[in-house]
Amino acid sequence: MNILAIGCHPDDLEIGCYGTLIKYIKQGHEVSVCHIANGNMGHVEIMPDELRQIRFNEAAAAASLIGAKHYAIDIPDIHVTADNDQLIYDLGRVIRKARPELIITHNDHDYMNDHMQAYYATLRASFGASIPHFHCNDAGPEVPVCPIYHMDTVSGAGFIPTEYVDISDEMELKLEALSCHKSQIQWMLEHDGIDFLDFVRTCSRVRGYQCGAQYAEGFRANTNYLRLTARRLLP
Repeated sequence: MNILAIGCHPDDLEIGCYGTLIKYIKQGHEVSVCHIANGNMGHVEIMPDELRQIRFNEAAAAASLIGAKHYAIDIPDIHVTADNDQLIYDLGRVIRKARPELIITHNDHDYMNDHMQAYYATLRASFGASIPHFHCNDAGPEVPVCPIYHMDTVSGAGFIPTEYVDISDEMELKLEALSCHKSQIQWMLEHDGIDFLDFVRTCSRVRGYQCGAQYAEGFRANTNYLRLTARRLLP
């Protein structure tokens, strides 16, 4: 099976679903990851142009670590919107290249607009990529509309999972991949006093308590027409 995970910022997927992606890869599935925003505003001291390249490299390293194919769309932070036609065309090209049978992305309600818009852009682009004459034919032929799963919000705020994935055996590699984002992890520790690796481990532990696992990630199936399936798609 081909799985495509679409996150907003360069570390969002590592936080929300990398344990599940690692599990997919262990089972022999093909996994691609894509971040829409370039993360250029994610630091106080590093200037945006320099940070943009740093965060691209960090995301690419994290994807390489778990064996996933890496894509990136260069939208500045705070400027992600599903009304951006060029973003939809670019994301449609990624979808046609990855040819997903399942897409994982953000929840439709989250603490920041960029995350929510990433979901709506994914919804729009994945439908567009199924249309033969959509503006991404250079990336390959159309692909079927596929199911979408929403990954957890940061800290789980406002999110009630309907499905869980046991990531107990994948937890340490998930954190190692997240550790690739040194510009974020070190900055939060030094400037905000937040141990974000411990934060993510704790959130995964809470989800684990809820489903009887040591560590887990939570998801919700998108319930729009054409997005549901009778098959269990999560590992």
